[in-house]
Amino acid sequence: MDKSDVEILARTQSYRGFLRVDEYKLRHRLFAGGWSPVLSREVMERGNAVAAALYDPARDQVVLIEQFRIGAFTAGQTPWMVEGVAGMLAKDADPIPVLRHEIAEETGLEATAIERIGRAMASPGGTSECVEMYAAKVDASKAAGFHGLAHEGEDIRVFAEDFATAFASFFDGHRLGSGFTIMCLQWLALNRERLRTQWRD
Repeated sequence: MDKSDVEILARTQSYRGFLRVDEYKLRHRLFAGGWSPVLSREVMERGNAVAAALYDPARDQVVLIEQFRIGAFTAGQTPWMVEGVAGMLAKDADPIPVLRHEIAEETGLEATAIERIGRAMASPGGTSECVEMYAAKVDASKAAGFHGLAHEGEDIRVFAEDFATAFASFFDGHRLGSGFTIMCLQWLALNRERLRTQWRD
């Protein structure tokens, strides 16, 4: 089945602020045949995003950032999340220049090589957001300090960590990770040795 098997009966905007919430009345075809009853579904619209694992193959380190996240706070978790770099991606924008800009803005570093990881939806049951994921080569020795745009309320701490330590920390209960960060690190675990050869200076 595909998009043609969905019938939108009505769409209304329930809320618009930093995020937008749209309410849909719809029905869709069923696997067994026929149509579903009319369903009411709300979707958070926030656009798409680009994200990356920043890796230094010479030092076998990843560069991570830490910042306040309201979603983690309201979930009862520590609100200062350790993540990879990410940023919003405008419709039809080329993700590579956007990613390079976000890396510079959030870490002060330059990406000297980039490889695509893949694409995933953040939470398709409630938001339309898709995340384009990459691995980027950086010099981890320069990862330090505080970054972000003050007028956007960003307060970002940047640091480097050995890959093995960072990878383990997201799976041993030490850190709560965002989905894209964990996916990027898992991809890096599978491709790390290849990148250490391919990205050798």
